[in-house]
Amino acid sequence: MANVMMVAPKPKSFLGYHRQLAPNAAVKVSPLCLGTMGFGTEFKDMMGACDKEASLSSSISSTIMEETSLTRMIGAPTPHSFATSLTIWASSANVYQNGESEKIVGDWMRERGNRDEIVLATKYTSSYQLLNPKVGIQSNFGGNNKKSMRSAFESSLAKLQTSYIDYFYVHTWDFTTSIPELMHALHDLVSSGKVLYLGISNTPAWVVSMANEYARQKGLTPFSVYQGQWSLAERDIEREILPMCNNQGMALIPYGVLGSGSFRTTAQRQAERENPEAKREGRNIAMTDKQEKAIVADALEKVASERGTNITSVALAWARTKGPYIFPVVGGRKFEHLKGSIEALGLELTKEEIADIEKAVPFDFGYPQTILGGPGGATKPGDVWMTRRFGTFDWVAPPEPPKQHVN
Repeated sequence: MANVMMVAPKPKSFLGYHRQLAPNAAVKVSPLCLGTMGFGTEFKDMMGACDKEASLSSSISSTIMEETSLTRMIGAPTPHSFATSLTIWASSANVYQNGESEKIVGDWMRERGNRDEIVLATKYTSSYQLLNPKVGIQSNFGGNNKKSMRSAFESSLAKLQTSYIDYFYVHTWDFTTSIPELMHALHDLVSSGKVLYLGISNTPAWVVSMANEYARQKGLTPFSVYQGQWSLAERDIEREILPMCNNQGMALIPYGVLGSGSFRTTAQRQAERENPEAKREGRNIAMTDKQEKAIVADALEKVASERGTNITSVALAWARTKGPYIFPVVGGRKFEHLKGSIEALGLELTKEEIADIEKAVPFDFGYPQTILGGPGGATKPGDVWMTRRFGTFDWVAPPEPPKQHVN
C-alpha cells in the first residue's frame, strides 16, 4: 500500500522542478514552455517541415519521456507520442501552420488522455481562415474585437479537442479595439469556465498596463503573462516590457531566445556557406541583422566552449538570469534541437560571463532610462544618479531567479 504521506521523489530531470507561473497566477509549470509553431507543414518554407508523424515520432517521445517526470507514464511510447511530453506547459496559436499545430496537439492529448496534466495556451488575433478559399470576407476573422475572439476561440477548442484553455492570449495588438471591449469579452470567457488565465503578446507596455488597471477597477480578470520576442540580439523588451511585467506581477514568456534558430557556431556557419541548401532545411526567419547574430553567437560559443556545453544552453541560461518569472519558449523538429534547452536548466552563469556575453552587442536602453542612470540605463532605485547625490541608501534588492538545480 502506498504511503500517502510520502513526499514526491526527486525529479529525474531539471524539467521536473515545477514553479509557480507568476505572482498573480498560482498554476505550476515546468521551467521551459514548449512552442508548437513548428508542428505542421504549412509553414515549411519558413519553419522547416515537421509533419504529424515527425511531431509524434516515437524516437522523440521515448527520449523525452526518459528525461521527464510527468506523473503518468502510460506504457511504452507509441508513434502518437510527441514533444509535448517534454513539459506540462505548451503554447500554440490558431494561426500556427494554418491550424495544423493545434490539431496535432489536440490529437496527442486525446490519444494520451492527459489533457488535465497539460498547461495549454493558445492565441487569437490573426485570421485562422486566411488561407481558406471558401471564406470570401475575412474582415472579422482577425483583430482583437469580440467577434474575432469568439470565432477563433470556438475553433481552437474544436481543434485542440478540449473544453477549456489554461491560458488564452491576445496574439498581437490591433490599435482599434477598445480596452473595455477587450477586457469584458476576455473576462466573459473566464467567467464561463472555458479560460483559466489571460495572456497578451506583441503589445506595447502602456496598452497592457491600461488594460490591467481597467480590469482591476471593474472587477475583471487582468493579464498575468506576457509573451514577446527576446534574445541577446533583440533586447528591446528590457526597456519597457520586462519592468512592466515585474510591476504588474506578470510572467514573461520570451520567444526567439535562441535567435529564432540563428545562433550558430563558427563551424555551423562555415558549413552553411559551403552548402547553402543545408540552411534551407530548417528555419528561415530573419528578424535582425545576420552579422549581429553572428557576433552574439561567437560570444556564446566562447562561454560554451569554456563550460563544456553548447550555445543553445548558454543563450537560455542568460535569459533565465533576468528575473524569477521567466519561462522561455523552446521548440524544435527533432529531439537534438531540444536537448540543449533541457541542459540549460542545469547551467548557472557567472556575473563575469553574463557581462562578457552582453558586451558582444551593446544594448542601448534609450531615453528616459539613460538620462536617469547613464549608458547602462536605470531599472531600479539605486541606478538613478540624481538620487545618489543627496544620500546613501540601503535599497531592497529586486527578486532573483531561483537557484539552478544540480541532479
